[in-house]
Amino acid sequence: MTYLGRIFLSLIGGAKITLLLFVITLILSIPLGIILSWGLRSHFKLLRWLLSGYVWLMRGTPLLLQLIFIFYGLPTIGVVFERFTAAIVAFTLNYAAYFAEIFRGGLQAVSQSQREAAVVLGLSKLQSFRFIVWPQVLKIVLPSIGNEVINLVKDSSLVYVLGIGDLLRAGNVATARDVTLLPLLMVGIIYLIMTAVLTYIQSKIERRFSYYE
Repeated sequence: MTYLGRIFLSLIGGAKITLLLFVITLILSIPLGIILSWGLRSHFKLLRWLLSGYVWLMRGTPLLLQLIFIFYGLPTIGVVFERFTAAIVAFTLNYAAYFAEIFRGGLQAVSQSQREAAVVLGLSKLQSFRFIVWPQVLKIVLPSIGNEVINLVKDSSLVYVLGIGDLLRAGNVATARDVTLLPLLMVGIIYLIMTAVLTYIQSKIERRFSYYE
């Protein structure tokens, strides 16, 4: 117990980095995903083709490869990022592509007849989107968004390849130094706690929107 208490502070320090990456990625990728979802449904074929290619690229290649490319590959053409900034860029671009597809599917699930009915009732396009379309889209996409959010917590461990002192790296350092698996066991417990909290929050939000049923 004395040993676990001693390494707990270093693991908490790594968990702070993990949570910071998690929060910043969500703040940037969800709005970007919403914007991209509208672009994917654009009437401009060139824009739609370009965005579809971006989504295909981000979803079709491993996030680990994207991290390595942005931090180690881009400097060869003069584009240099700090370690944490490179991680934010890679995670934001990757998850924005997934969120874009989720929101695109949610928008397509709302029938055109409901939009037309809103126009007949005298609602503007903005009012129609705010009061008719958007609440239904949120209801539809919440489970998928929740799953991606939980995946983000686990995917954050990939930043170890950039040498960032996240939760997993802190556990690996303690394991290699002290030749014991207890730090990794604690790392697993901390990840489970974080995902359990997010799962609980997701269930509360879904119940909040259950009145649309």
